[in-house]
Amino acid sequence: MDWVNAIVQGTLLGGLYALFAAGLSLIFGVMRLVNIAHGDLIVMAAYLGLTVTATVGLHPLAALAIVVPAMALIGYVLQRGLLNQTLGEDLLPPLLVTFGLSVILQNGLLEVYTADPQKMDAGALETASIAMGGLTLGVLPVLTFAIAVVVIWALQWTFYHTAVGRAFRAVSDNQDIAQLMGLNRRHVFGLAMALALGVTAIAGILLGIRTSFDPSIGGGRLIFGFEAVIIGGLGNLWGTLAGGVILGIAQTVGAKIDPGFQILAGHLAFLIILAIRPNGLFPRIAA
Repeated sequence: MDWVNAIVQGTLLGGLYALFAAGLSLIFGVMRLVNIAHGDLIVMAAYLGLTVTATVGLHPLAALAIVVPAMALIGYVLQRGLLNQTLGEDLLPPLLVTFGLSVILQNGLLEVYTADPQKMDAGALETASIAMGGLTLGVLPVLTFAIAVVVIWALQWTFYHTAVGRAFRAVSDNQDIAQLMGLNRRHVFGLAMALALGVTAIAGILLGIRTSFDPSIGGGRLIFGFEAVIIGGLGNLWGTLAGGVILGIAQTVGAKIDPGFQILAGHLAFLIILAIRPNGLFPRIAA
């Protein structure tokens, strides 16, 4: 039963990793942009949530009503004002710019919030649990996994059943032809980044409720997100969820074997899958 519990807990942890990865997968799928600052944006969203809960007195989940639109607006402005200028055939400029943005965000958060670890108070939600057979599941991990499924379903539905989603797919397939057909690719890219950072806001709030955070942890969240995206297959949103679950299970099973083996076990699972399936388990098939 202990091993079953480790697998179940890893599956639930995978929901959080899938939220880390969903924005990365969306941005890469639409504009082929690898955002090195993604982890730091997750941490920034957590700090915004902390500020809202401290100043307004809202529950962290209620703070999503403020933080999600704020992060979406930041994403649109960031893409239109900076990142659009770096996009082109060469992948190096956006990598360098987002790396610089990562450094700026880390130091800015350090200056404003200090290096002291912070955590959002979600009250009874943090300790509430439900019994299922011989297992005891935390309400917060279950809620996080459910939110991840809903978010990825909503992104998938948006991508394939809305006008905005058709615009995303059009500029992803061929930017020049999409521009000739009347689409403003800079605006479409801005909308994609806004949507991605809206998801990032959800991930940041749930991270801030689940564990303590400080300005330096963005790099680790970025690695977990990248690993989940690559395991699942670039551009495949449901594959991203599967990648997050695999990564989460590998970590919890590794921790069951030896607590010091937790993070390494996830990295080893990533390397093994990458060696066997370089394109990921569920790569998106071009139409």
